[in-house]
Amino acid sequence: MSRTPDQIAADRARYEEHQRKGLQNAPKALPGPSTIPAAEIANPIHTETIPGGWYWSTMLKAGDTIRLSQSNGPSAISMIAWSEADTSERLNLPDTVKVQWTTAIAKGRVLFSDMGRVMFSVTEAASSAHDGLVGGSTAASNAAKYPGDIRNTRDNFILVAGKLGLDRRDIPSALTFFAPVRVLDDGTFVWREDLRQAGDYVELRAEMDVIIGLSNCPHPFDPNPAYAPQPVEVMRYRAPTPTADDLCRTATAEALRGFENNAMQLV
Repeated sequence: MSRTPDQIAADRARYEEHQRKGLQNAPKALPGPSTIPAAEIANPIHTETIPGGWYWSTMLKAGDTIRLSQSNGPSAISMIAWSEADTSERLNLPDTVKVQWTTAIAKGRVLFSDMGRVMFSVTEAASSAHDGLVGGSTAASNAAKYPGDIRNTRDNFILVAGKLGLDRRDIPSALTFFAPVRVLDDGTFVWREDLRQAGDYVELRAEMDVIIGLSNCPHPFDPNPAYAPQPVEVMRYRAPTPTADDLCRTATAEALRGFENNAMQLV
């Protein structure tokens, strides 16, 4: 049954009131972008280079941080994640966007699971040119742009899931870093190439034991007519223990509740 203009307007007004209250409850303003170049990491646990078109998966312990770097030129890197303790708990991008009232994946934000817990804190981000809405490439999106049989993110993640004993139904929506997708007022998705910058990077601190899958394939909206993803550098290191006033844990009321849910799971 279709809604009347008055019903649509009333729903919009309720949404804007919830958004206003949510934003007013944020006790901290988020900082600006992280500086480029990234600070040197003295004792990394592991480094990995993901070639263009390929994928990689790994397990992170709570407190491990990964840095994804555009050290070799522009390339979009998509990520999915599961709780290591229970793979039915997965990264949930709709909730991540909804409860923080923004599509921006920026320093100080957190990434939620579908159980209302915090999976990752975004501890560093040189930009917010990341896409949490569209997702990664598929065989169909590749076929529409590029000749030949080439790798895509959906099939890469099917391979990741299979190696973990999971299947297609277990694959959550993907967060794609270094993919500057924005949404116009009319709901149209646009690619903002001007938001990309050389040397961009993002750091994610795991807030629970997680399994992640990464796929280095061009984003479906990338206007480059050539299939030319550059290698992406991944570095894992052990983050210092967060303090009581840690930015990601205190920046928003939603993050506070998410970390309360994390703590309850440990009891």
